[in-house]
Amino acid sequence: MESGKKAAIGASVVLVLAVGIRVGLIYRERNAPAVVKAPVRERIADDDLVFLKQKRPASMADMKDLFGATVWISAGGQLEYYPVAGKVVQYAKSAGTLLGAQEMKIKGAVEQVAPKTATFRIPGGDKQVLLLFTLPAAADATKEYAAPVGYRQDGQYTFYTDEIFFYDDPHELYKHWGPEIWKAVDEHRVILGMNERQVQLSLGQVSKSNSKEYGNRMVVFANLGKPMAVTFVKNKATAVREDQGY
Repeated sequence: MESGKKAAIGASVVLVLAVGIRVGLIYRERNAPAVVKAPVRERIADDDLVFLKQKRPASMADMKDLFGATVWISAGGQLEYYPVAGKVVQYAKSAGTLLGAQEMKIKGAVEQVAPKTATFRIPGGDKQVLLLFTLPAAADATKEYAAPVGYRQDGQYTFYTDEIFFYDDPHELYKHWGPEIWKAVDEHRVILGMNERQVQLSLGQVSKSNSKEYGNRMVVFANLGKPMAVTFVKNKATAVREDQGY
């Protein structure tokens, strides 16, 4: 009889302890300070961290800020440039097309009526606005040229200099690309592993693609009449070939 009582009391004690422990655990869980997980930050590509200056000119007086400055071409393969004689632009004699990262020394600006053949990229308006410049890397670094950068229409000016130029040396802005990539860009060719921005600066902005998935597509670059098809996977060039069907 006594042993039965002892067993019952022992079982009750164990049950009470178990319930007490469970209640204690629940209380601790509910009253413990919340664990705040650190937010997972998306890694920003080095290229997207580069600060590109904007000047936003609105008048010919604003253009004087560029006189004497060195700029570099961002809009590679887009603009033809012309020889200058006595501050008159010789539209009939194209001197070539400005290439990506090409260095220019700005000398001045002029306004001139442009023929329709010279208004494909930059509208003619009542008059085109052209910057006068020299090319420090050219055989004759003193020869002066002109390239359209805007136009005047009914007394109002529109300029595209912020879209056309780097105001700081891109070799320094994108120094993280490394010497091998920059050698390819300056020689206007493509090597495997280049990203879309690098290839665009190398071969020019004139291109077409059947996909909008940046970095995962094939892009055909006009490349001044020598089309190149470049396939990108995870924003790395994985294949390069000539493409005569552009």
